[in-house]
Amino acid sequence: MLTGKQKRFLRAEAHHLTPIFQVGKGGVNDEMTKQIREALEVRELIKVRILDNCEEDKHEVAEALAKGAHAELVQLIGLTVVLYKESRNQKKIVLPKATK
Repeated sequence: MLTGKQKRFLRAEAHHLTPIFQVGKGGVNDEMTKQIREALEVRELIKVRILDNCEEDKHEVAEALAKGAHAELVQLIGLTVVLYKESRNQKKIVLPKATK
């Protein structure tokens, strides 16, 4: 679970990223979540764009992507979803420490 400070840090890191996946009319499926998991292992932080023709609610899509990819939902802004998952082998992002 990410703290508010960590989410702010990740939002700033994700600002310059371009979406590398798109969710369209077909919605979220197993193949897509598998590819997102693989991309997160390499990149740790990605953006996913929800297209206008997607028939599902954007909040449901964001939750399904996060759950399917076993990732943290950092942000849903407009139709763009930001996901984070710490990489096992290729750790690049160092999160700020959680303060108590």
